[in-house]
Amino acid sequence: MPIDRRNFLKNSSLLGLSWSASALPSVGFAGTDKDNQYGESFELQEATIDMLQQKMQTGQYSAVKLTKLYLQRIAQVDKSGPKLNSVIELNPDALSIAANLDLERKAGKLRGPLHGIPILIKDNIDTGDKMMTTAGSLALVGNKAGADAFIVKKLREAGAVLLGKTNLSEFANFRSDHSTSGWSGRGGQTKCPYILDRNPSGSSAGSGAAVSANLCAIAIGTETDGSIVSPSSVNGIVGIKPTVGLWSRTGIIPISKTQDTAGPMARTVKDAAILLSALQGIDVADEATKSSDGKSKKDYTSFLDIHAINGKRIGIEKSFLKGHEGVVHLYKNAISVLKKMGAEIIEVDLVKSLEDPDHAEFKVLEYEFKDGLNKYLAHANVKVKSLSEVIAFNKQHEAKSMPYFKQEILESSELLKGLDDKNYLEALQKSFFDARKLIDEMMVQYKLDAIAGPTNGFACCIDLANGDYDTGFGFSTPAARAGYPHITVPMGFVDELPIGFSFFGGAYTEATLIAMAYAFEQATKSRRAPRFLSPFDLY
Repeated sequence: MPIDRRNFLKNSSLLGLSWSASALPSVGFAGTDKDNQYGESFELQEATIDMLQQKMQTGQYSAVKLTKLYLQRIAQVDKSGPKLNSVIELNPDALSIAANLDLERKAGKLRGPLHGIPILIKDNIDTGDKMMTTAGSLALVGNKAGADAFIVKKLREAGAVLLGKTNLSEFANFRSDHSTSGWSGRGGQTKCPYILDRNPSGSSAGSGAAVSANLCAIAIGTETDGSIVSPSSVNGIVGIKPTVGLWSRTGIIPISKTQDTAGPMARTVKDAAILLSALQGIDVADEATKSSDGKSKKDYTSFLDIHAINGKRIGIEKSFLKGHEGVVHLYKNAISVLKKMGAEIIEVDLVKSLEDPDHAEFKVLEYEFKDGLNKYLAHANVKVKSLSEVIAFNKQHEAKSMPYFKQEILESSELLKGLDDKNYLEALQKSFFDARKLIDEMMVQYKLDAIAGPTNGFACCIDLANGDYDTGFGFSTPAARAGYPHITVPMGFVDELPIGFSFFGGAYTEATLIAMAYAFEQATKSRRAPRFLSPFDLY
């Protein structure tokens, strides 16, 4: 769930163009020593999959050496120094996995572009190894899955090196209506690497912060509504929420069978596309994946094209043309770039059209969360076997489990009936089916190739006493409710805080969206590595 989940409860030349604080009122920044210590001095700084593969191919590096370098980086940046606290657990088998993959390479066996590439995954995804899967909850500590999640099995088959698991907003930000994103009882608080008192956004906070800070090559997050695209935007990286059904959800601690999906988080569109391609596939245990048959693409990198925006009709969310002047400034520049790249721009008002005064989406998630979590826990290697037992555990261990906020969402979900309840079915119609119908009709009416806008506002401050606050421009909900694909790519900065730009469209249009996002990325080059500033460095 995204940083603004409480809304459920209430109503120039294109090449090399970059937008940043230089175009806005700004303040001076310290941090040169930090840049050298935590940035340029790291030999894998901003390394892409292609770069790492080239280094392994020439023998300059091995998978073991890459793994050691990233583990050292985690120790330096995540556990000491800036103390990002983005990694919740390291894989004790990472180096042995890397060593075996090096032997395969030496023998002439290459599994593909992920062979030997170190990756982190979110701690709500099962791994059948020595690591736990807890969704950050103390109630689930000790849960060692008997088998890999479907996507983890695909990840191993592709030759990736599983470094460890990332921290997250506990239960993927579905515990309290005033929680702090990036905090979990097991993992504590993750920080934004750009300014360390800022929130990295949830729920895939650890994956977003880790990728941005170069603690891994790539990572996996999960999303129900905003939990991939929001932390990707806030942490200055690329995130792809696939169509629900492109990636399997088997072995992932659930919120919603209607909206849940895992997806790639990376520093470049190409790296995200490589990971997206490798982990897709039909899973007989996940009914939703059957819909991908004949609609997915084998290799999404084949669609990368710097001219992809030319001739496209893009719907621009007009409600975001007002708001914080820094974000609006970036947004208007982005629209200008799209026009210069040959796009035809059509203003649309999707946010207003999809207003949800009855909170239908939230009702759907409450019902599906209880149903899905009970099914997961019933077969998990954990003492708590139901949502009710999780609630009881938290109450019994309140001082450690609930020191800052409680569990209102868990409790309200527990009160609901099953998925045959008419209130659930009515909410599902309003949230899911009506959202799909409205988006589909809008795209047909205006002959759109995609809809676009700012992914969200800049990172809020970490506030464990009051919880998150809304900085505006949240654009995750339309694609989330419909189960449609959504990609965010860096758009620029408001002072030192990144802002992402979103493209989304109809079911299984990932190829079109990735192509446009790539063209936008290559024209703007807005990704900038974080400087790990404290708020005192700003003055």
